[in-house]
Amino acid sequence: MYAWKRTYFITEYDLLPKSECTQAKLPYKAVDNIGMTAPTTRAEQARNPLHGVTLEAIVRALEAHYGWEELARKIPIRCFSHDPSVSSSLKFLRKTPWAREKVESLYLFVLRQLPVTGEPHLGAC
Repeated sequence: MYAWKRTYFITEYDLLPKSECTQAKLPYKAVDNIGMTAPTTRAEQARNPLHGVTLEAIVRALEAHYGWEELARKIPIRCFSHDPSVSSSLKFLRKTPWAREKVESLYLFVLRQLPVTGEPHLGAC
């Protein structure tokens, strides 16, 4: 029986006895990186400005840049306008994908506009 194994970019086939093969048909010696992210996926995220930035850092940076009142005007959701806090905003944004997209798009807009206006860099707090 042939078992398939991949080592980085090289694909190899090893001839293993049937008793040594697992049900997943992986080789007896699992030396490769199956199940881990491929090296090419890190390169795909290199141009993503949100990669590595947590939602909490985004909310804190927007709150420091705009303040809660202006943030509630730009994105009219209740967690920004009524008794705002970072923790209540995070709870709501993690459960509501459309609101999270709006917050992330506002953060990206601010990141694009800061070099033009000459203000200091908007960083994670």
